[in-house]
Amino acid sequence: MEKNVKIICFVGMSGSGKTTAAEYVKDKGVPDIYFGGMIYKAMQEAGVEITPESQQKFREEIREKEGKDFVAKRVIEEAHKLIESGQHRLVFDGLYTWSEYRILKHEFPGEMTMVALTPNKHLRHHRLAHRPNRPFDAKEANERDWSEIENLEKGGPIAIADYFVQNNGSIEDLHAELDEILKEIKFFE
Repeated sequence: MEKNVKIICFVGMSGSGKTTAAEYVKDKGVPDIYFGGMIYKAMQEAGVEITPESQQKFREEIREKEGKDFVAKRVIEEAHKLIESGQHRLVFDGLYTWSEYRILKHEFPGEMTMVALTPNKHLRHHRLAHRPNRPFDAKEANERDWSEIENLEKGGPIAIADYFVQNNGSIEDLHAELDEILKEIKFFE
């Protein structure tokens, strides 16, 4: 691995603000790798229509069929391409499983900082209900939570994160907290 590679990885339940956080860092000129995008690409390759229901089912089935490390393998491949092209700062948006976490920590030892976004549940569900893409009603949000915890081992990576951002405030509050973390880990040095 090349020296001075730094990766910030955002993890959290649906509606926690992972993509908003990743976009903030991306807007500073840092390429991002969206974990969900790996699933969407695989769905397109398989000719599966992308809906909330099909996405959840496909995500679980592909990991069962191809291994829990399916997404991690694709993320690693994409990350190495970016690093080889001269990018030494990366954003990982949306790590899901404990298996992904272990594989990525092994692949990028000392280079990956985990940031868990942990807003209150009612706020996450409110955000999910009002997001422009794939909005969830209360029942769907609860089902998604249970699925992510029981079927995708999502709790482990959140629990073991290096930093926690509650993300219950404004977008400016989120940006200020992220700036503090980026400064503390010397992300741009």
